[in-house]
Amino acid sequence: MVVVFFLLLTACSDFIHPVKSTPEPTEYSFNYWLLQRTYLYEDELPNLAEDGDSVQDLYKTLKDPYTSYIPPSKSETAKQQLSTSVIIGGDIGMRYYNYKDLEHPILISRVFPKAPAGRAGVPRYGNIISANEIELTGERAAITYDSILSYSENVNIRVAYKGDTTLYKLKKETVFAPTVFVDTLYRDSAKGYPGIVFVTIEIFKDSTENLKFGTYGELKDYLDSTTSDKRVRVLDLRGNPGGIVRQCINVADLFVSKGTLSTRHSHSLTADGGSTHYTTVETAHPGDPGETGNYIILADRTSASCAEIFIAAVTELTDIPFIGTRTYGKGVGQTPYDTYAGGIAKITNFEFFTPKGNSYNQKGIFPKYECNDVIGESCAAQIAKKIYGVKIPKQETVLAKYGTEIKEQTVTELEGGAIIWTNENNFLKEFEESNR
Repeated sequence: MVVVFFLLLTACSDFIHPVKSTPEPTEYSFNYWLLQRTYLYEDELPNLAEDGDSVQDLYKTLKDPYTSYIPPSKSETAKQQLSTSVIIGGDIGMRYYNYKDLEHPILISRVFPKAPAGRAGVPRYGNIISANEIELTGERAAITYDSILSYSENVNIRVAYKGDTTLYKLKKETVFAPTVFVDTLYRDSAKGYPGIVFVTIEIFKDSTENLKFGTYGELKDYLDSTTSDKRVRVLDLRGNPGGIVRQCINVADLFVSKGTLSTRHSHSLTADGGSTHYTTVETAHPGDPGETGNYIILADRTSASCAEIFIAAVTELTDIPFIGTRTYGKGVGQTPYDTYAGGIAKITNFEFFTPKGNSYNQKGIFPKYECNDVIGESCAAQIAKKIYGVKIPKQETVLAKYGTEIKEQTVTELEGGAIIWTNENNFLKEFEESNR
C-alpha cells in the first residue's frame, strides 16, 4: 500500500510545488515601482536594480540631479519647506545686513509686517545694538545674534534709528515669511524724480504671509492696491529658484490677458497605478491688474525653474521686456510622492515648453537687454529711462541690494524647482494590490 502511494505521488510530482510566500512590500520596492511608472528619462530605467536595500543607492543610479529621496525622518520638514515659507523653529520676523567693518554691524534689512517685529514697529534699517542684554559688536556680532535667536523664545533687541535707541521686547512665534517685497529706488520728489518700484519675487509658495493664496495672493494684493500708480515697476526674480507650479502660472496670468502660458509633457501615474504620457496646457484669463502699466522683468543665472515659466510666459505673450542675464535653464519639474514608509520621492516627471513651444531646459532664457553690472538696479534704471523715459538721478543714492554680506532666510535645495503635488490615496493602494 505504501509503494502504491509513493508511485502515485511520484506521478503527480509535476503538479506539486511548494507555495511561495508573497514578499512584504518594502520602501525600496515601492520606490522602484514608482520610478518605473513616472521617471521622465525612461532610457535609464533598465539600469535600476529591482531588488535592493538602500533607497538612496537606487536614486544615486539616476543621472538626473533633481530626482531625490527624502527619508521619513525628514519628510514633514521637507513638505513645509517645499510648499510654505514657514520659518522652521519660529522667528521674530526680521532679516539683516552684516556690515563687518562697523562697531555694531547688524543693520535690519527687512521687517515682516505681520510678524512680532512688524507688529512692534521695529524700524527697517535700524541698527541692532544688543539682544537679550548682550552687546552685539565686532566680527562675532552676527554669530551671537543668530545663537540668541535660535535658542531663546523671548528676544529683546535694542535698536538705534535716526538718533534714538529703543528696546523692543519680542517673542518668537510661527512666522510665514513674505515672498514678495516692494522697494522704491531713485526717487527724489524735490528734483522731479518719481522713482522706480522694484517688486522682488523671491520664490513661489502656496502658503506665505498670505496663508490662503501664497505668493500669488501677495502680489495680487499689491497690484490691486496700486492701480493708480503709473511708475515703472521692475519685477525682480534674481535668485528666485522656483517653487509651486500653480503659483508661477497664476502669477504670470496677472500680467497676460490671453494665450497659452505654458505647456508641459508628463510621464505620470494613472488612478489605477499604471503609467501614462500626457500634455497639459495652461491658458491665460483676462481682467487682471498687471495687464496694464509699465513693467520690466529682471533676472539672472540663479533664476530657475518656476521662475523661468513665469519669465517665458510674460515675455512671449506681452511687451514686457526681460533684462539681466541668461537664466539657469531648468525646464523640467518634479512631483513629490508620499512613499510607502512615509518618505518623499521627488521625481522629475515632466518638461516645460514656452508659449511658442520652445524648450529652455539646459539652455536658459536670454534677456532682451543684457545687464553685466554687479548691481542690477542701476542697469534696470537705465533701461527704464531708455524704454519709458523715466527721469533718474545721475548718481545712485540708494542702498545697494547686494553691496555687502546679507543674512537672509536660508533657501535650501528642497525649495527649488517646479513642483506639482499629487494625491497619494490611489497609487499607494494600487502598489499594495500589486504586491499581493
